[in-house]
Amino acid sequence: MDLAAYRLQAEAFTAELGEEYHAHFAGLRAEFDVEPIYARHAGLFSADTVARLREQADAASARGEDAGRRARMLLDFAVEGHLGLIATDLESELAQREAGTVLSVRDGSGAAIPFREATIVQANEPDRDRRLAIEAARLEATETQLNPLYAELLERTRATARELGWASYRALCEQLKGFDLDRLARATDAFTAATEQAYAPLVGPVVERTLDGVMLEDLQRADLPRLFRFAEADAAFDGAQLLPSFAATLDGLGIDPATQRNVHLDVASRPGKSPRAFCVAVRVPQDVRLVVPPIGGRDDFTALLHEGGHVEHYAHVDPALAFEYRHLGDNAITEAFAFLFDHLAEDPEWLRLRLGVQDADGTLAAHARATRLIYLRRYAAKLAYELDVHAVDPPDDGALRERYATLLGAAARVRWPRETYLADLDPGFYVACYLRAWALETHLRAHLRERFGAQWFAQREAGEALRALWRDGQRLSAEELLGELTGAELDFGALLADLGLAPDADPQAVR
Repeated sequence: MDLAAYRLQAEAFTAELGEEYHAHFAGLRAEFDVEPIYARHAGLFSADTVARLREQADAASARGEDAGRRARMLLDFAVEGHLGLIATDLESELAQREAGTVLSVRDGSGAAIPFREATIVQANEPDRDRRLAIEAARLEATETQLNPLYAELLERTRATARELGWASYRALCEQLKGFDLDRLARATDAFTAATEQAYAPLVGPVVERTLDGVMLEDLQRADLPRLFRFAEADAAFDGAQLLPSFAATLDGLGIDPATQRNVHLDVASRPGKSPRAFCVAVRVPQDVRLVVPPIGGRDDFTALLHEGGHVEHYAHVDPALAFEYRHLGDNAITEAFAFLFDHLAEDPEWLRLRLGVQDADGTLAAHARATRLIYLRRYAAKLAYELDVHAVDPPDDGALRERYATLLGAAARVRWPRETYLADLDPGFYVACYLRAWALETHLRAHLRERFGAQWFAQREAGEALRALWRDGQRLSAEELLGELTGAELDFGALLADLGLAPDADPQAVR
């Protein structure tokens, strides 16, 4: 098998798919027409190609670590593509239904809200009854319009993993992505247990203050977009400072965004635009695109900084690296750089220097700490749920719905809906990337503060250190990168300390 030719075609496919993804989810085109792209490159992902790459991956390990690593990444790419190929019709239909579905909100207003804009409207809606009405319409649309497609997609994924020779989709992901999911689950279970007693005292007052008297025990998922939106902090996060503060942050690290011809930024509001900010690395590092839907307040700053972290990582990758290290590998790496940047929106030094904001009463810090704990516990529960979904003998549909609502509800102390039990699944156990990235980011931020001071983000030397890491793409795993950088092991104790929840921890120490 000619691997050089395979890599060239793989990069062409990645670019075409990135173009299509960007056009649709940026709201530039209603259609999400991926089937012709997969059809043009079907040879990359055939079962026969997967089998041959699997043989080559087995043989490559004997030729050295680099050869084995690259071969495993290519095999992972081929398997993901094979799974995508057998589901292009469902993915296209899901995207188009999401884009075309309009919610009829039964709150007396007769309002019609595009499905994709529902969470943005909820985030900006102070009236709780209306938030609940929007949520009810959104859940009904999810159940009737999307869940039948999600269910078929899940069944195809499970069946295809078995057809390709793995016992389950979980087994496939563990081998190809190098995850130790049992070890990660033990770590996240321990994290959840360690934060159990502190959760209500830490989160409850923030919920009550932010949501006009809503108590933690009455919290519903419809309230979360508004809670995370944190409208009371809008004065601190002036939209006019959004792009200037981002540009100033890059400048402090020695990066001039005006000269980054390979980076394209889209912060315009338009119908059909995804409510989730995203980065599309069409060609790394030559063409990297950043799309942020304006919501308002701190959310916009966090979204821009997070996706900006992705962008700067990809934009600085060494173009001479192999395709595998530029486009593939452990996504916990790029997520860690994204979290490193979005954490700036809660860093007192960054707030003071870039926005002129003093958090004198600690309100901003308390809110950031509470919402981060919600996210961490939610994703720990999500991992436990997805391990059930992708077990060799998974529970039936009804049991999965119940398991989903119970696990996530208990983690976030929220009455969690059952209807999103399939929409909340990400391919490739991406939940493991997020969890490991949060841990890596905490270690990385502590390392930067120790070397360059509390205002590391304003030090060109810190920018040089980051660019040295970025140039390596995703050649290493999160665990390997941390080991090379500091010699430490990736663990969740750092997260507990960062939240001030470890014994004798100083919450300011890692901030």
